[in-house]
Amino acid sequence: MSETTTAKTNPHEVIFSLDIGTRSVVGIISKKEAEKHIILDVEIMEHPSRAMYDGQIHDIDKVAVVAKKVKEALENRLGFGLKQVSIAAAGRALKTYRVTVNREIDISKEIDKGLIDSLEMEGIQKAQERLDQENHSQDHTYYCVGYTVVNYYLNDSVIMSLKGHRGNKIGAEVLATFLPHVVVNGLYTVMDKIGLEVTNLTLEPIAAIQAAIPQKLRLLNLALVDIGAGTSDIALTQDGTIIAYAMASVAGDEITEALATTYLLDFDMAEKLKLELNKKDNHSFTDIVGIPYTLTTQEIIEKISGVIESLGAEIANKIIEYNGKAPSAVFCIGGGSQIPQFTNYLAEKLGLPKERVVVRGTEIIENIIFQCERLEGPEFITPIGIGIIAEKDRDQDFLQVTVDGRNIKLFNSKQLLISDALILVGYNARKLISRSGKKLVFTLNGKEKQIQGVPGESARIYLNGRISSLDAPIHHKDEIMIDPAIDGKDGTATLREIIDTLKSVTFNQLEIKLYSSLTVNGKEQDIHYDVQEGDIINYSEIEKIQDLLYRFEMNPTHYHVFVNDVERALDYVLRNGDRIYTREKGNKMDQTSAISRETPLEIGDPSVGSILVYVNDKSIEIYKESGQFIFVDVFNYIDFDRTKSKGSLVLKLNGQRANYTDTISQGDQIEVFWNEY
Repeated sequence: MSETTTAKTNPHEVIFSLDIGTRSVVGIISKKEAEKHIILDVEIMEHPSRAMYDGQIHDIDKVAVVAKKVKEALENRLGFGLKQVSIAAAGRALKTYRVTVNREIDISKEIDKGLIDSLEMEGIQKAQERLDQENHSQDHTYYCVGYTVVNYYLNDSVIMSLKGHRGNKIGAEVLATFLPHVVVNGLYTVMDKIGLEVTNLTLEPIAAIQAAIPQKLRLLNLALVDIGAGTSDIALTQDGTIIAYAMASVAGDEITEALATTYLLDFDMAEKLKLELNKKDNHSFTDIVGIPYTLTTQEIIEKISGVIESLGAEIANKIIEYNGKAPSAVFCIGGGSQIPQFTNYLAEKLGLPKERVVVRGTEIIENIIFQCERLEGPEFITPIGIGIIAEKDRDQDFLQVTVDGRNIKLFNSKQLLISDALILVGYNARKLISRSGKKLVFTLNGKEKQIQGVPGESARIYLNGRISSLDAPIHHKDEIMIDPAIDGKDGTATLREIIDTLKSVTFNQLEIKLYSSLTVNGKEQDIHYDVQEGDIINYSEIEKIQDLLYRFEMNPTHYHVFVNDVERALDYVLRNGDRIYTREKGNKMDQTSAISRETPLEIGDPSVGSILVYVNDKSIEIYKESGQFIFVDVFNYIDFDRTKSKGSLVLKLNGQRANYTDTISQGDQIEVFWNEY
């Protein structure tokens, strides 16, 4: 950079871009004037030893040393310090998922932006779930670095925009791209070590396509292939948008290693030879045992043609995997794209004419001006693209918000919503969407029964301390807090709760469930038994009066039976809620009262008296204005839960089993208790 340019440069105008590659670090100082992208200065330094493999930082300290030297060299020429930087992550381990989400909606309501945004986020979360499942990840080690809506659907038909429409069903086909935290964390750690704040992070294929394929060309189905040293990053366009990102784990290093193996060279010598293949026709070198070689480029390429062909085949396969077919054309960038014969092999594997697969250099970048030595060649497309993206974002500014205490930056390219912030941090969908508890299904006397699970509680989203929603707009310095969703409890029931649902009657002032011989899967169970999925519960139903009397060991021929105050025959079919009372035949009341089977029972005995009995070892005095003292009278004087069955009711009089209508006398010993199953 000239002194004149330096003097005119405002520190607040410049953008510092760093491209940390497998072989070298490229630093670019740029600024924007009107519609022009001005390159002010460039610094390029190679790693002295291998500190990066396949685009990922392996030795943070070694990479930091080189990046610091690049930064300081630029600062010395600028005359001021650099505090902020824009960077890009390589496509290593880049994972792209294409998912479709659908949602039933109310046809009477117009589709608004909030609904559309929440649908898109649902797509991102679905892609995240697929990613976690395929990588057996439970701790969310990937995060979303970008997404594109490929198609919207209204009532299963493709539509350009959902907003303002009405329908029964909406959908979205979402393309989401994820990168491992470890890749991004390594970059941030290096920047922190050299005193730089990251203001923009993008993907290398995104940066490359921004520079190499302008928006007007993205209507075509094109492939951009950035062939670096360790990886080949791929971006695909169609219908005006980027439809997919992909990565092939083969690149220039495969050629270097082939040269090293073929001619017995160390890695650095093989790398130097590879770089010269596209620059010279003749090459002289000596192998590690001292044998000299003088070969033409053609002779060398013929020796390693199998490796070059394999490189082209693997990249072609990856393009077809994500594009579904061969694209209309392929633009190749990156240092590895200059390997002789590579584009011919790639065209052959894709079934394209050779002229449709081309290497593009910096000359294709629109509206660019160099005020320093011009950068030539395809290897500088991505570094320049990082700066172009940073300028674009600067024009629109960025917001800083916190999500559960974590600071993040979002670029203000649209009205940003809470959902945008959650997508950026990769918030797990399972924490937002509650799951209703599973229903409990069992069989009761041959009929399937279900106990529904409890609905879950949706996540609570707070914006600056107030309850909010996914589609709420956010602004600079906003604070977002989330109480994760709570899943509902599964349906449960005890055997006692099942029994409580059965028909019941009031028998001599006690509530009685009309069942006997209850089993679970053919076995008797405790009344507190927890019913399990698929259990088969059977019982015998008490249908008639005589069945009820037999249950309590009462001889039906010895009793009058009154149902709802009307005497009934023994074959009367019991109904839920019936009130039943029995009176022993031949007692005083039977002798003095002529009671019709169809007239209400009237009790009338003028005798009045009391007796003292012992109930469960406690003395109780019982009073009665009329009639004989019978066993059931005891329940008016003791604290005993008669409303719900807890098993089999046991009645004992002086040590012997008793009936409700047995006569009791002064001093009798009485026991009343439940015999639980």
